[in-house]
Amino acid sequence: MSLAPAPTLSLDHRFARELPELAVAWQADDAPDPRLLLLNEPLAAELGLDPAALRTADGLRLLVGTAVPAGATPVAQGYAGHQFGGFVPRLGDGRALLLGELTDVEGRLRDLHLKGSGRTPFARGGDGLAAVGPMLREYVISEAMHALGIPTTRSLAVVATGRSVRRETLLPGAVLARVASSHLRVGSFQYARVSGDAELLRRLADHAISRHHPDAAQAENPYLALFAAVVTAQAELVARWMQVGFVHGVMNTDNVTISGETIDYGPCAFLEAHDPATVYSSIDHGGRYAYGNQPIVAEWDLARLAEAMLPLFAEEQEQERAIELAVAALGEFRPQYDAAWSAGMRAKLGLPEGLDDAVAAPLVEEFLTLLQAGHVDHTSAFRLLGAAARGDVDPVRNLFLDLASFDAWSERWRALAPDADAMDRVNPLYIPRNHLVEEALTAATAGDLAPLGPLLDAVTHPYAERPGLERYATPAPADFGATYQTFCGT
Repeated sequence: MSLAPAPTLSLDHRFARELPELAVAWQADDAPDPRLLLLNEPLAAELGLDPAALRTADGLRLLVGTAVPAGATPVAQGYAGHQFGGFVPRLGDGRALLLGELTDVEGRLRDLHLKGSGRTPFARGGDGLAAVGPMLREYVISEAMHALGIPTTRSLAVVATGRSVRRETLLPGAVLARVASSHLRVGSFQYARVSGDAELLRRLADHAISRHHPDAAQAENPYLALFAAVVTAQAELVARWMQVGFVHGVMNTDNVTISGETIDYGPCAFLEAHDPATVYSSIDHGGRYAYGNQPIVAEWDLARLAEAMLPLFAEEQEQERAIELAVAALGEFRPQYDAAWSAGMRAKLGLPEGLDDAVAAPLVEEFLTLLQAGHVDHTSAFRLLGAAARGDVDPVRNLFLDLASFDAWSERWRALAPDADAMDRVNPLYIPRNHLVEEALTAATAGDLAPLGPLLDAVTHPYAERPGLERYATPAPADFGATYQTFCGT
């Protein structure tokens, strides 16, 4: 590893300094021929980085981790996790590195993290590398999620390494540079708990409070307040996923953040036809992480966090009390999720403020039932309701098979004078349509980046209709969604 001659960039190593038991100092594999594929210039500016400098040879070496600023300590982070329900006590960053933390222009501490940078001691037999397609997928979808206003890790750059990666075939390799408020996860606490080191668990919780939920420090029971804050953050996050039809695909506990940001865009996708049973991940054979299961799984994952944190909630001789406190705090997930879901769905239907829930809730549920029964595209239906609220009902009506049921529902809904402009502000027109994502990734893997530009332009400005982007608002062909699968990329 060499030192990058970029004196304007300073990377702290607070995580490694405060939690050395969860950090293994490591360095990225060499990238024989780094070539920039995508650079997020607005994010670079937000981080106080010079986009022009990142495009230089030295900048590319920074983005693949082979050259870092003096004083930086890149580390692979250790964590555990329940993967599809089975506990693995030692997972960690098998193909990723935390280069360090930097302070953005608004004074916020943020991680600069690499994915696909080579094997680490946590690799467990994997090659530690990543292919161009999956790294571009994370870039596109994470930036789309950000544009939708959903808390997420961000993508700074994708750099081709000049090295081939062997999967089913040989594929071009790449490294993703991403940014997060941190990479602390439920699995981080599980790792600390299984170590048996009570002091490490406490230091990890203190680090999480300081970094993400500082108000908890003032609570009577700061660690219980930290847990409660994570419950709230995850309840609100998953409600947002459900509203836009996002399917994460692999909600293992090592993919559930303490910050409440969406992380690790592997076998993820957006709904085509609305169906709670939708599964896109090639490895989710039992449908554990199906679209409709996401709130239940999030609650289950948070229960695992509570188990890991139990020693912090009460003294050792009062563990029954600790369990009572944890159960009560976890019990807030469902009402908080329900409140966030209800508020979001009311907004998507343009319902007036103060409408009695006895009126609003059936309208929401009946519309979702109609969507499912008619195999109606989730995104198109909600967006076209805006036109219906302005009096042009036919475009959305024509999506449904049971016209009588839709008409009955529509009459009740329109009688409430839904706010069409407000609906257009929350119902996206452009999302990362699965067929268009695959089209762009296939072309990029073959060396053609042209399809990525207009796709990114559409999904990073999802609400305002623009001429020339009609295909980015059009659902996939009828036979596409039924057979579509996504892969984790490892």
